[in-house]
Order: sequence, then structure tokens, then C-alpha cells
Amino acid sequence: MAALASAAPRPIVLLDGGSGAGKTELARVLAPLLGAELVCLEDFYPGWDGLEAASRMVRDDVLGASRWRRWDWAADRPAEWHPVDASRGLVIEGSGALSARNRERATLGVWIELDEPTRKSRALARDGERYAPFWDRWAAQEREFFARERPDLLADLVVPG
Repeated sequence: MAALASAAPRPIVLLDGGSGAGKTELARVLAPLLGAELVCLEDFYPGWDGLEAASRMVRDDVLGASRWRRWDWAADRPAEWHPVDASRGLVIEGSGALSARNRERATLGVWIELDEPTRKSRALARDGERYAPFWDRWAAQEREFFARERPDLLADLVVPG
């Protein structure tokens, strides 16, 4: 990790995988090791159909303008802006983080590999009935994004979930 932290003026790690793969857990360990800020796409997906939009927001807002806008899930609308410290390393985690265009700006791409039945079981155990009605809808967006962008092939590192 020390080599990664010193490899670039500002190390940027994109951590991707399907829902329930373990992205957030890994990111919460990795960010402090790198002295990096953690940005979670879950904080700004614009609703249950927002995977593609959030991936673009990583490129345009987080990596481009050093900011992100929280999504207010209760009100179903955008909320306040949050600055990103452009002087610190950055770990960005979430389904849709590792696209070809986002990878161009990152130091490291990480893909977490885990089969869908196990991921679904873990995600529903974590989020329960709140997530259950949306699983299929979200999983379809992930499959489409993963088939087009191939984050597993863009990744420098593939780790088991």
C-alpha cells in the first residue's frame, strides 16, 4: 500500500463489483491505509435507476470538479454538494465506478468478483426488506453496465468477494 500511496501525486482507486460483493468493506479498510478520502456512490446514485448517471458523476463531478452531490433518498431528489479534497488520495467505491472513461483518471482499478446468488443473499441480509423490492431492477442495470464497460477487464486487481 505504501508503494501505491507514493506512486502518484494523488492516488485514485476505483473499486467496483456487484451489489453485495464487499466493496464498501474493502474501501473502508483501504482508504485509511492510503490516507485517502472515501467517496461512496451509494451517497449519490440518483435513485434506483441511477447507476449510469452515477458513473458519469464520478467522471464529471468527483474526478472533474472535486465534488459530489448527495441524493436525498427520502425526498427522491438531489441534495447538498460535498467537496472532495483534491490534495488527498481518493478511494471511490460503488457499482459503476470502474468505467473505461473513469479508469483513464485513476491510479488503480479493483474489481471484486463474487457470484450473483451469494451477492444477493449478502445484500438482502444487509439491507433487508428495504432493498428486496429493488434487487432485480438494480441487478439488471449492473449486468448492462458490466457487459458494456467490462470493469473486470479494466481492473488492475481482481479480488474474491
